[in-house]
Amino acid sequence: MSNIENYRKYFTKDYLMGPNSFRLLDELIRRSPDGAKYDRTLDLGCGYALTSMFIANETDAKNVYAFDLWIPATENYKRIKENSLENKIIPIHGDAMNMPFAHEYFDAIVSVDSYHYFGCNEGVFGEKILPFIKKGGSAMIAIPGLKEYPSGELKELFETWAEGDDAQLFQTAAWWEELLKKECGDKAEVTVTEAECFDIAWKEWFDSGHEFGIRDKEFLGKGLSKILNFILIYVKRS
Repeated sequence: MSNIENYRKYFTKDYLMGPNSFRLLDELIRRSPDGAKYDRTLDLGCGYALTSMFIANETDAKNVYAFDLWIPATENYKRIKENSLENKIIPIHGDAMNMPFAHEYFDAIVSVDSYHYFGCNEGVFGEKILPFIKKGGSAMIAIPGLKEYPSGELKELFETWAEGDDAQLFQTAAWWEELLKKECGDKAEVTVTEAECFDIAWKEWFDSGHEFGIRDKEFLGKGLSKILNFILIYVKRS
């Protein structure tokens, strides 16, 4: 079992970019199907590479590729070195839609709170992600989602909170399951479930003092928490 308390110093507005990604990743790993391998893992959309550190420390991963479009690799490398993980974690700046790896290179592709930003369109997983997973390897994804699609005043509140096109990034577990089964066909087995860490992941984001966390607390308090969830997705390549 991982010791999430070892990472508490990162539960602050300087590091968290939304609901606590350590909680999501911890549950994603804990509930992964039996036999999941992490030897060579891609942390897709790693942000500040904190999730990469967690994978490096809390799984049997030999190498973790910390891959992100928004945070420079040099900045992440400094943090990786400060934690004496430079021999296990490789920081890379890049775009998920154009990854520079060999096909069937990774035992696991892990993505926490980032896949929905680029993966909602048909064709993305099947063409841009699945080819990089070894046969027998897995993709493990944790993203925010919806228990149900809002209507009436709740729909108005949700769309005010999510602002414009961002509302389209939130879908239900059933929606994701249908999309990914269509994408993968007989190449992979898809399992989609709801995460259990909703309350604590949000609370630690609210408590971080980040201005967006303060705004989110206000909106969830008005009723958004009734329809939001976190979704865990497991895709095992045949």
